[in-house]
Amino acid sequence: MSLEPDDRLDTALTSWIPQQRWFGSKGKPVSAVRTIMRETVVEYEDLRVDHLLVSVEFDDHEPEIYQVPLGIRESVSDDLLPWVVSSDGPVVYDGMRDPDVISVYADQFATGTAPREGRRPAGTTGDVRFRTMDGSVIEAGMKGRVLGAEQSNTSVILGNTLLLKIFRRVNLGINPDVELHRALGEANCEFVASLRGWMEADVDGTETTLAMAQDFAAGSSEGWTTALESVKAALDAHDVTVSDFASESDELGAAVAAVHADLASSLGKSDDSSPAGTVAAILNRVEEASAVVPQLVSFLPRIRALIERAKSADTFSVQRIHGDLHLGQVLRTQPRWLLIDFEGEPAKSFDERRIPDSPLRDVAGMLRSFDYAARNLLVDSSDAAREEVAREWVNRNVAAFCDGYSRVAGVDPRDAADLLRAYELDKAVYEAVYEARNRPTWLSIPMHAIERLVG
Repeated sequence: MSLEPDDRLDTALTSWIPQQRWFGSKGKPVSAVRTIMRETVVEYEDLRVDHLLVSVEFDDHEPEIYQVPLGIRESVSDDLLPWVVSSDGPVVYDGMRDPDVISVYADQFATGTAPREGRRPAGTTGDVRFRTMDGSVIEAGMKGRVLGAEQSNTSVILGNTLLLKIFRRVNLGINPDVELHRALGEANCEFVASLRGWMEADVDGTETTLAMAQDFAAGSSEGWTTALESVKAALDAHDVTVSDFASESDELGAAVAAVHADLASSLGKSDDSSPAGTVAAILNRVEEASAVVPQLVSFLPRIRALIERAKSADTFSVQRIHGDLHLGQVLRTQPRWLLIDFEGEPAKSFDERRIPDSPLRDVAGMLRSFDYAARNLLVDSSDAAREEVAREWVNRNVAAFCDGYSRVAGVDPRDAADLLRAYELDKAVYEAVYEARNRPTWLSIPMHAIERLVG
């Protein structure tokens, strides 16, 4: 199959990539796209599959690496037309929208076969490798489909048994999602889906994670969706007891504590860290955020007072944690809750995400998520009765979560009240910056929380 040169494909990608939902730098003009790795995975008579890594370059921003699995055919069916990158010659398109291309990747995991040598620009290294966990057997011939709407990654269900997650934005190094899933698997943690394999390549001389495959939790419900249903029922009935979520929150707290314990046993922890540096960093982020959210300025004296109290807290434990925990990062299956997406906070580098932190950060993330679940349904409402029901729903579920957590951990996060509030404040300020920039009508949600936390 005659292929266009990489420079022509790069030109096509320069206009195509910014339009994709998984592109993380929307609003920043792309000056160029440059191919840094192009590997041929398979080549059949009617289909070629190339795995592409590109450097997306900007005039006033550091380059970012993205990966685009490509399908290449002489012509495509109508359902693939929205995903075409270039039709100048053979049609080049996003392969993750083609079940045939997805099956190629599934078979690579099943067989562990290294792809044949591909075309590579001079001076780059590659060789995409497919790895499997010891003892894991992945069947060949699985069909696949894209799961839901694309976010920052592309998730594909394989044979209704595996979930393949393609990390569209590529950071050099081993992705914490794979690293922590491997550690939790070795600890036989029952509150995560088992890791079965991952895809990697050497990029700029660094072993780098490209994708991961883990058990698919068929029939599960996202925690955020489940919590919203409970809140809506309570608000509609003006009675928080009609759809009680507290027992679920209690079990979720216990699951989070168990994951923390397994991470500590596998990767270690330190019990004598000082909170001073952590809370000083929180204050610095708050002061920087006040330039984006001027409403924060009036709270700064009280915020500084909270930070001073948190600084004087006793020494605390730090370890590897989830790092970006909220109701959207948990799944409710029939027997138990599962924690997912251990990548950590997207704005941080891999090195920053690996810095040990207090489990209180994960707890604070869940407490903020309960508040968001209740208050996002009140954004356009001034009904005092509904406000009271929402407040009661949050209080009941926060208490239940902490009860479940302390039962397993042997430590109640509420005992470190000032430090927990500092972590909640950090998250709420992060939310305020996001809402101010993207959804100003929701800014009242984090601002209400900030007022409560420092009141």
